[in-house]
Amino acid sequence: MLKQRVITALVLLALLLPALFAAHPWPFMVLTLVLITAGAWEWGRLNGLPNAGAWSGALLCLLACAAAVQMGWVQRTPPWVWLMAGAWWVLLGSWMVQRGVAGWAMWPRSVRWLGGIALLALAWVAMAQAHQRGVNFLLSVLVLVWAADVFAYFFGKALGGRWIKTKLAATISPGKSWEGALGGMFGVLCVAWVWVEVDRSWALQDLSFYSMLWAKGWWVTLPALLFMSAMSVVGDLVESLVKRSAGMKDSSGLLPGHGGVLDRVDALLPTLPLAMMLISWI
Repeated sequence: MLKQRVITALVLLALLLPALFAAHPWPFMVLTLVLITAGAWEWGRLNGLPNAGAWSGALLCLLACAAAVQMGWVQRTPPWVWLMAGAWWVLLGSWMVQRGVAGWAMWPRSVRWLGGIALLALAWVAMAQAHQRGVNFLLSVLVLVWAADVFAYFFGKALGGRWIKTKLAATISPGKSWEGALGGMFGVLCVAWVWVEVDRSWALQDLSFYSMLWAKGWWVTLPALLFMSAMSVVGDLVESLVKRSAGMKDSSGLLPGHGGVLDRVDALLPTLPLAMMLISWI
């Protein structure tokens, strides 16, 4: 399993890194579009659609992303779109985590399916737009999610259940603890501080997400980063909830050793649009 994980990770890096640093944005846009449409196919399977239905979801997601490119949303998205996406994730995500698997089953399957396709397309638009703002900006958002996940894992392993006996979401992901979530937030704040200092020392023109927040003061930066850390956890929990509802361990086997695409990008689905929402506000 470890060998598979390493090989898959190396292959993905070999594809993503050249596209990320290419002179033109199209290689990155095309590669990530392939991944997000694969996630849309997985989403159809998680919602119990037959194979043809899952493929139609992938096609629908592809067409939605193409329409966004045609309308110029990759370069400049109307602020109301990010506000809608942010409200959708905050309200629906909170409701789903609170209600659990039983609550998810209350929604008609067509609503669940189409809502997920829309959120996947918006996440891709946010990623493409973040990339066009600059590699430093995009990487800072991606690393925020990875830092929250890594620090949460280690804090959860070391301190999980010692201070707060109640689980974070026992019916959805029993392994997650409040100590882990708080440790993830702490890790994000540490990474943000280091990143801002590097931006400042190197006088980078391509500002990171953290530096853009910091320009408005710590009273903007601190709640924004804590909010983003919390929403990365919500994205993870929402995907875990949907998999539990479908009785599946992984969203698919497309990425050997890692599961499916949605298993790798679940925490990014809310944080990418929310990052663009916050930047559009400030």
